Amino acid sequence: MKELAVVTGASTGIGAATAQELSRRGFHVIAGVRRVQDADAIRGPGIEPVILDITKSDHIEALVTRVKDDVHGRQLRALVNNAAVQANVPVEVFALDDWRRMFEVNLFGQVAVIQALLPALIRSKGRVVNISSVGGKVAMPTYGPYAATKFALEAVSDALRRELSPAGVQVVAVEPGAVQTEMLGRAIATARDLVSGMTIEQSQRYGRLLHAVNAQAESSTNAGLPAHAAALVIAKSVTTRRPRPRYTVGRDAAMITRLVRFVSDRMLDRILDRELRRYYPTDTEGRYLADAFSLPIRTGA
Repeated sequence: MKELAVVTGASTGIGAATAQELSRRGFHVIAGVRRVQDADAIRGPGIEPVILDITKSDHIEALVTRVKDDVHGRQLRALVNNAAVQANVPVEVFALDDWRRMFEVNLFGQVAVIQALLPALIRSKGRVVNISSVGGKVAMPTYGPYAATKFALEAVSDALRRELSPAGVQVVAVEPGAVQTEMLGRAIATARDLVSGMTIEQSQRYGRLLHAVNAQAESSTNAGLPAHAAALVIAKSVTTRRPRPRYTVGRDAAMITRLVRFVSDRMLDRILDRELRRYYPTDTEGRYLADAFSLPIRTGA
């Protein structure tokens, strides 16, 4: 009989592709989505959408009940924690309430789902797959809030892997690099809204940086892997008999994770700055230049 797999954040992108790939491999996938229209879009053979906001305890309780009371008596083989939000905003500018919201989704919500489903995973000797990011290894400019949540998720994954090994539950972290998903567009839109309240001084400090970061992100994402490529790596981490503790997705993620291990912090700073400089707006006459957020920033500030 088919085994169960839960995938959170399955509305679009990596989550949707993962749900589809796992269903093709014979799993009955319980796909967590936040809206009815997303449920209708992903519903299909082997994919059962459920409304799931991982920051809401009643949604998680309903998920636990669904797994526990499976009418076919199927076991839960895997939990894929994919739900996440992103915004590229400087540390100084990101309001504390927004920091808390990002941690609620990207970390506390993930932990809540893990805690709730662990009894079922221990009974089946199943698997937890946490979708981290290359941002869980290196925090680039304006990625501070998002990277902080992913660094924390990496720590949770390490601790959980070591705690659950005697119980036969394996824990894997998957670290995607540039992947073609809708998350980038949402992140830029969110950043645009958040920085609209920057002071003049903050605009002078960060306007050109924000332009460069988002131009770089858009360029790398457009050249990135399709979501299905990430789904194949995630499906492998679910199905292989002895998974590695970590998998990267894409050459950029593999390269950056190696750099972090072998170069000094100062050297890494210089490498990242050199790559980003290519995306800065230029105005050789020194006139005011509107950046991607329509902020009046003088070049060279």
